Amino acid sequence: MATFTTSDGLSLFYTDEGAGLPLLCLPGLTRTTEDFQYVTPHLPLCRLIKMDYRGRGQSQWDDIWAHYVLPIEIRDVMELMDHLSLASCAILGTSRGGLNAMGLAAAAPDRLLGAALNDVGPELDPAGLEGIMTYLGRRPAARTHAEVAAALPYILKGFEGVPQTRWMQEAQTHFVETDQGLDITYDPHLRDAVEAGGDMPDLWPFFDSLAGKPICVIRGTGSDLLSADTVRKMQDRRPDIIAAEVPGRGHVPFLDEPEALAALHRWIEALT
Repeated sequence: MATFTTSDGLSLFYTDEGAGLPLLCLPGLTRTTEDFQYVTPHLPLCRLIKMDYRGRGQSQWDDIWAHYVLPIEIRDVMELMDHLSLASCAILGTSRGGLNAMGLAAAAPDRLLGAALNDVGPELDPAGLEGIMTYLGRRPAARTHAEVAAALPYILKGFEGVPQTRWMQEAQTHFVETDQGLDITYDPHLRDAVEAGGDMPDLWPFFDSLAGKPICVIRGTGSDLLSADTVRKMQDRRPDIIAAEVPGRGHVPFLDEPEALAALHRWIEALT
């Protein structure tokens, strides 16, 4: 287990494996390094670095929940890079991770080589944000992994053709079985931080900060967070963007789908 200590004294979990292009994998809002378990075997030519944000997974919870915000998470990313003596890296960001990638591009452009955005962009569909708030910070009603795995195909929008073994893997990844039922893998005060944060600022200037850097965007065709219209706008601003639609997937694609892998491999080629 590898950890580093942030400038404000928190112990954050990370993994660092492989060699080649330094690729930092940043997970979704409530998720962990396990977001990337499916894509990892398909990226053998990269040095894969993954981090649990503060308050998530195996990282320490913050006594001040107001610190669960993008600017501090971006600072944590830079401090991990400093800890690893990385001058720069590429970022594969799922949802929240993509926002942090754009934020790093704005805050410290020289430290970012390029960004792959998994089902996220400069405009977030309100329907998807409302969906996240229905579960954020709350323990599930289901009491076992099997119950969650059976329910996920009906709860998550836009997913089709996913085998039940994958849903069980997802249930085991994102929930912990206890004597009192299932628990979440993050600080429930994350909900307080999101509610206190108010409306998201205009993210287009952050996207524009990626100018000159290879960009990839992967969208699930059934996504309720990243619309096809937003992807078109991204392509208008960056005609060279590598874009992929993943059929049978909502928010978020697992990243081991053929369409996702083809886009990621093209993006990595553009970086090397």
